[in-house]
Amino acid sequence: MRAIWKGAVAFGLVNVPVKLYSATEDHDVSLHQVHDKDGGRIRYQRRCEVCGKTVDYQNIDKAYDDGEHTVVITDEDFKSLPVEKSREIEVVEFVPSDQIDPIMFDRSYYLEPDSKSSKAYVLLRKTLEETDRTAVVQFALRQKTRLAALRVRGKVLMLQTLLWEDEVREASFPSLEETVRISAKEKEMSAALVDSFSSDFTPADYTDEYQEQLRTLIEAKLEQGEAVDTEKTFGAEEEEEGGKVLDLMEALRRSVEKNREAKSSAGSPAKKKSGSKSSKASKGA
Repeated sequence: MRAIWKGAVAFGLVNVPVKLYSATEDHDVSLHQVHDKDGGRIRYQRRCEVCGKTVDYQNIDKAYDDGEHTVVITDEDFKSLPVEKSREIEVVEFVPSDQIDPIMFDRSYYLEPDSKSSKAYVLLRKTLEETDRTAVVQFALRQKTRLAALRVRGKVLMLQTLLWEDEVREASFPSLEETVRISAKEKEMSAALVDSFSSDFTPADYTDEYQEQLRTLIEAKLEQGEAVDTEKTFGAEEEEEGGKVLDLMEALRRSVEKNREAKSSAGSPAKKKSGSKSSKASKGA
């Protein structure tokens, strides 16, 4: 991994020098656009509306238009902002970890100690662990002031940038305003269905089936050309039972029975059984 930022976590008079790393990466298959008639690559050009010439990225500035006037802001202008110059991750407050709504989480970053002694880093990590607190911090990264949660993951301190309060939409749906009556039997059956799906969360049990199938399709097309037989590659699709309208209780009852049968026959949680579906398709290719 390559550090994308260097600075220090600051709380009180304590400074913890750190390096910042992206904690996640995209595993999607990289695709580009082509002309459907001849397969020619489609490329986008940055063209100036005044002179009509194609402009290199290094010659492009940003601008703000208020409707009457345009103000050009150069890279030097951005760098001159006091916040952008700061290399501090400022701790604003320590809050109970359960007070941060997960909907606010945006991007995740790892922090590595950036000094000969990691004592201050370890002290901060242990303090957060033992107090079950999350540090709310502010810092500047890539021409933006960021609000973030500084928390512990294993032996590492990590930053999760947070959306600002006005970036989270409120959900208000008229359909939820109507009065709905739920019977005790329906709640009991629903709880039984939840229980039949219950397990411990293990991320490794899940795979991105769409990306796996897309890779399988690409490999098949590389081998067979355009005349690829998708049924042979992926197997025939199972026909789903349709046309029947089940009431809620009947749907719950059948769901519980179906999941219990699947668990007893497989001898493992249903999620592991379904997770192997795409890998079988890949082997078949």
